[in-house]
Amino acid sequence: MADIEIRNVYKIFGNKTDAALALARAGRPKSEILAETGCSVALRDVSLTIGAGRIFVIMGLSGSGKSTLVRHINKLITPTSGEIRFDGVDILGFDAKALRSFRMQRVSMVFQSFALMPHRTVLQNVVYGQRVRGVSKADARAIGMKWIEAVGLLGYENKYPSALSGGMKQRVGLARALAADTDVILMDEAFSALDPLIRADMQDQLLQLQQTLSKTIVFITHDLDEAVRIGSEIAILKDGGLVQVGRPDDILDRPATDYVARFVQRRQPAGHAHG
Repeated sequence: MADIEIRNVYKIFGNKTDAALALARAGRPKSEILAETGCSVALRDVSLTIGAGRIFVIMGLSGSGKSTLVRHINKLITPTSGEIRFDGVDILGFDAKALRSFRMQRVSMVFQSFALMPHRTVLQNVVYGQRVRGVSKADARAIGMKWIEAVGLLGYENKYPSALSGGMKQRVGLARALAADTDVILMDEAFSALDPLIRADMQDQLLQLQQTLSKTIVFITHDLDEAVRIGSEIAILKDGGLVQVGRPDDILDRPATDYVARFVQRRQPAGHAHG
């Protein structure tokens, strides 16, 4: 289990990051910083604590910084300034070997684009992380088949990704993350490309699995319905800054800003369940 702390993280893309960082810290808007320095402020002073064993949702519209933020948690992106701590340890200090081990043992990722290897079967894709770790073929197969069954793909283990629908590919991605048996699973818009019925089905499946697994899941979405349905806690980003963090009820009943209130108004009225 892992507690994740994101402390005062800024991420600035461009060549004059020092100048842009100083302007961002002074509270200058993104558009002015871009005009003056040519730099884009992707994240601005984001601090979050993500408790172990829950589904934590980070949401916002396109360009809000949510996908950039989630990629800081496994150091696919390094912040311009700030800290990322796992159980109190700042992962930004890891060398290449420590980082490789961290990504292999502690944190896995499910992408919107599925990111499956086309020349490997469903089973080979699912057990890839285990095989890289040196787990024997037979042991890896047993682990892989368990998760293939858990995500409802039994019978497809020897098929190649080209034979699968989008929903099935997403299930393979989920099974691969679960088979890696990491403490933390990062899911970047994992269900966004799916049609609504399959998407609801995948949300149900995730909630069901989570009841038994209690993983730390960081889930990125631009959809408030999805956030409310699966999140124990929701953080809302706008223009790289954090505008509200709270339980789904807090967000729905007590929006902190007009921006959040507009999100809530657009939402379809429905009962909200969350774990």
